[in-house]
Amino acid sequence: MKTHQLYFLLFILIGLCGCEKQLEEPVYSQLEPEGFLATEEGVNSLLNAAFAEGYINGYEGKNRVMLENWSTDIEWETDGAENRTASQVTNFTLDASLDWLFGTMWLRPYRAIRNANLLLDNIDKATISDEDKAVYVAEARFIRVLSYVHLYSWFGSVPLRTSSNDPLELPRAEDAVLRQFIADELLAVAKVLPDPGSEKNYGRPNKGAAMALLCKFYLNTKQWQKAADQAQALIDLNLYSLYANYENLFKVENERNSEFILVNPQSPQGAGMNYMNGAFPPGFASDPRTGLTMRSNWANWAAQYRLYDTFYNSFDDDDNRRNLILTRYINTQGATVSLLNNNNTRSFKYWPDANAIGNEHGNDMSEIRYADILLSRAEALNELNGPNQESIDLVNQIRQRAGLGAKPLTIGQFSSKEDFREHLLKERGWEFYAEVGIRREDLIRMDRFIASAHERGKTNAQDYHRFFPIPQAALDADPSLAQNEGY
Repeated sequence: MKTHQLYFLLFILIGLCGCEKQLEEPVYSQLEPEGFLATEEGVNSLLNAAFAEGYINGYEGKNRVMLENWSTDIEWETDGAENRTASQVTNFTLDASLDWLFGTMWLRPYRAIRNANLLLDNIDKATISDEDKAVYVAEARFIRVLSYVHLYSWFGSVPLRTSSNDPLELPRAEDAVLRQFIADELLAVAKVLPDPGSEKNYGRPNKGAAMALLCKFYLNTKQWQKAADQAQALIDLNLYSLYANYENLFKVENERNSEFILVNPQSPQGAGMNYMNGAFPPGFASDPRTGLTMRSNWANWAAQYRLYDTFYNSFDDDDNRRNLILTRYINTQGATVSLLNNNNTRSFKYWPDANAIGNEHGNDMSEIRYADILLSRAEALNELNGPNQESIDLVNQIRQRAGLGAKPLTIGQFSSKEDFREHLLKERGWEFYAEVGIRREDLIRMDRFIASAHERGKTNAQDYHRFFPIPQAALDADPSLAQNEGY
């Protein structure tokens, strides 16, 4: 009996060894760890994954736009499931456990950084030309630094991860270190990235995008001379210009134009632009001014994205930028409904896409336009020298396009740097309302963010609200992080 048991155990051991041998199969997939980044296909795949996280699109892209705009003097929201989040942002009662903060504004940038770092750490394995390799490296560094620009704007200094081998727990970088890293990276990649129009695919990073991002970073960190110089360098490329018709600028058919510099591509076949779904008022059937008629393939959400009357009423009557704000509509019962005098007008800037699929419209979302570069130089020169003729001329270029050419600004209208700064804040509001994050940054930079909130009756607003709270989930995962002061 014991002999039979011995043979049986021996048989089992031999069988197990044999099974182990059979499981050691060769891997032929490009996803095999050692070979994945040895091919251009693998490099592109990982880079596209970084782009997908670093650029805004779909619901999370819309979430970011809303989180940045609902705390300003232009836009607010009511109704629907989004109101739980919107009320916290609008009333300055933000909770660090808010899911949008973690998913949209923390995880996505850091996933983009992780993917970029993985590529940068392994690019030497790729069997591609040195010239192509240099561009891939510059693109990865761009999407990484773009993510850090966003994180710095939202949270202040954050952990600086420059390698996939960095420890899991990492404290915030010193402010000066992160700022220098951002500037150095953008200066470096701008020398390598292709000229605008020469990139492999529309929307991929190019020299102009890097220069524009650096210009805005200098502006928002009040490095006035550097901001002015960087804006001039971008102007001197002679590759960008103002699109002639503001009202048509944001339509799908015109999205590839000479004014959009840093663009977040959107697609109705996947992660598209969701803004219009909340801009449509209840029961919207048509716009009597333009004849725009609701289509069956467009969604009309319960969430309502509204503009303040004080903002709408601040426009000059001849300003054609106001035309993209809906003030009345015809509802499904055939009645004309006014949206005025109830903080209820709507931005129709992202003109609905006829080919939208459900919630997804195809309008690309521009993060930096040429108009922003002109106004950035005008502002930087004013901060350096006070009201000056060049700044006046730059603003008048914007006003000319807006239909205000017969009402140009003159230097005599402004008695001080502060006086002209106040006008620039208004001008930027008229030009960039409902766009990606611009208004919040403008109010903070011009020291009007908290004061403006108090003027709207938001008494909870405190200086520390200039930054969002570090998400609680991030704090729980990394004890070395510290919450923003005040939260």
